[in-house]
Amino acid sequence: MASVQSTAKPSARERLLAAANELFYAEGVQSVGIDRVIEHAGVAKASLYNTFGGKEQLVRAYLDTRHASTVDRITRAVAERDTPREQMLAVFVSQGRQFDRPDFHGCAFVRAGAEAGPGGLVQEAADAFRSWMRELFTHLAAEAGAADPDALGHQLHLLYDGAAISALMDHDSTVAATSLAAATALIAAATGASAEA
Repeated sequence: MASVQSTAKPSARERLLAAANELFYAEGVQSVGIDRVIEHAGVAKASLYNTFGGKEQLVRAYLDTRHASTVDRITRAVAERDTPREQMLAVFVSQGRQFDRPDFHGCAFVRAGAEAGPGGLVQEAADAFRSWMRELFTHLAAEAGAADPDALGHQLHLLYDGAAISALMDHDSTVAATSLAAATALIAAATGASAEA
């Protein structure tokens, strides 16, 4: 007798998060109303409120999901490299690959944080991601022997943010090569290593 595999239908939570991810990332958290998310997810309005409580909580859950997937992507890229210098550069290579995606709409955290304004759950999610990025760069800078790991971590974080904004605003994925070259020079200057190493 042939085995029939059943494909479980995604839960209302999963469908709401998938719809939020697609719509909020492409169009912005303020431009997309709850009714559009509900319609796109194919769930009842009560499902959203029972699962998340409201739009701000849904936006927070969307950002938490983006945080987890971005951390996973960057962590895997870093783990593939041997030295702290290579690991810092791997963050920029990983970011540059995102610029080439047809669905690239910039940094979800910068966009949502700017739209939501200060305070609240959305700003907390944006701050948590930005703190993680700064800590990653600072940790790797210390491991690489930077004279001032905090300064190098801050510089690399600014470069990372600027590259994403430039790629989005200029519609130019070639900014990845420029940001990688700038990161290479910053790391070399801060660690006393050759930029060619």
